[in-house]
Amino acid sequence: MPRYANLAEALKERALRRPDGTALAHPAADGTEHRVSYAALDARADAVAAWLRARDAVGRRVLLAMDPGPCAAVALLGCLYAGAVAVPVPAPSASRTDAERTASIVRDAAVDLVLTETAHATETSRRLSRIGRAGLTCLAIDGMRPDAGADTPRQPLRTTADSLALLAYDSGPATAPRGALLTHGNLTAAMAGLRRTLGTDHRSRIGGWLPRRHTPGLIGQVLHPLWLGATAVTLPAEPYRTDPLGWLRAISRHGITETLAPDILHARCAALLGDEPPAGLDLSRWRTALNAGEPVSAGTMAAFPHRCAPLGLRPGTLVAGYVPAEGAPVPLATGRAPVPGADFAVVDPLTGRRLPDGAPGEIWVRGPAVATGHWGRPSDTALLFAARVAEGPGGFLRTGDLGLTVNGRLRMTGRVRDALLVDGHTLHPQDVERELLRCAKALGSARVFCAGPGAGALVVVQEVVRTVGGVRTGLPRLAARIRALIAEEFGVETGALLLVRPGTVRGAGTAKVRRALLRERYLRGEVRALHAEFGPGVGEPCRGGAA
Repeated sequence: MPRYANLAEALKERALRRPDGTALAHPAADGTEHRVSYAALDARADAVAAWLRARDAVGRRVLLAMDPGPCAAVALLGCLYAGAVAVPVPAPSASRTDAERTASIVRDAAVDLVLTETAHATETSRRLSRIGRAGLTCLAIDGMRPDAGADTPRQPLRTTADSLALLAYDSGPATAPRGALLTHGNLTAAMAGLRRTLGTDHRSRIGGWLPRRHTPGLIGQVLHPLWLGATAVTLPAEPYRTDPLGWLRAISRHGITETLAPDILHARCAALLGDEPPAGLDLSRWRTALNAGEPVSAGTMAAFPHRCAPLGLRPGTLVAGYVPAEGAPVPLATGRAPVPGADFAVVDPLTGRRLPDGAPGEIWVRGPAVATGHWGRPSDTALLFAARVAEGPGGFLRTGDLGLTVNGRLRMTGRVRDALLVDGHTLHPQDVERELLRCAKALGSARVFCAGPGAGALVVVQEVVRTVGGVRTGLPRLAARIRALIAEEFGVETGALLLVRPGTVRGAGTAKVRRALLRERYLRGEVRALHAEFGPGVGEPCRGGAA
């Protein structure tokens, strides 16, 4: 493919070359596809770009608050065409944590304009007003005329590879999120890396359910297929939390050829398929299933292909990979960097010394697809994005992920930092613990952690400060309420839930028990529970009996 000054020029060229090709395919409620051609997508993106240019949006931050689907793609392309900086956030929902995070992002990024949809315009404006930003201009892009940009220049603004394109807020707790700085050059490099790793081309139909506000979903599942001149199949996330096999049905129905999904989804599908898979599923068109976003289980890598083989899944389709959170998703699935100039290292996080094959350490990455830093945090950027390997080169991103190499191939094993990886989502324990305090008056302090080292099934240890309706009859209802809150607020299932007496989490004094210490006690079966529940596939280490 020819070189372009920025990603927007490449996207515009695809639209001009394939005007009648299907750019976007969005599943409708009746199971059919709502399709958007490249010509229609380009025209709508031009209209958004014209609106942004009229408001001098070059280099300014534009909030994108909308559901996954065609409008989100239109808004993103419109920002790129206009030389604006896209700041994606989820559409308003019932989640208080998402609302708090969005408010923090609006303040941190100092956004100048807002793009949303008619269904969310009123609530978006209301929330902006609550944080003192009622004066922000907000546009519902689905209400624009298709020809609104017909009288304006139809070529993208001539930005450079170093121009900021995207602020990806994918790390930090809800009260203090951090935005990764992604330039046009970062995104273009990521496109080439994904094509090499996934084997994609203009015939691909790339689909998935990962959140579009995070880089794997936004870049891997929206921008990458459009950069290829292929089709992006935008699947909604909600159904697959309760019905993992619905993901396989969508892949079969829509002829999806490449996917990126976490290990837990592949594992759940393998477990539900059993020895007699359901009829009517055809996975023969699936070419690459990248298993990434959390530690990859050897059991999953064996079970999933075995269970899906009768459905037409070809050998070698499932590929283990690694996607760094702080930057564009360039998987290191083969143990070599897929982008020229990229590099990774497994190091001792205290000394920066490279570790030998098989020795666990922190994963460091660098290269043209890695974010350049955090917005408005120069000291943070210097610490995390300019690390130097002992007696070696600098410019590495400290990912905070634990990993090791096996015969030169990179494998992620967990997390160094506080963040948790659950069902492909990054959770911050303090966010979950804060929400649990709001769940019911009967609840006190909580500690949440993963069964694995920073990744795996979510474990909740929750103090009950007073009983409701009697201990034995009230606790199951309380547990169900906690599970429902976590699913609604954070989009993940609770693997293990232990309701415990006061003092288990808070301790004898005022300080809470450290998460790491409580996790060790849990794994040794030393946490005594009033009531305990364990999800499918989650062990029961808590054997101390009821208190």
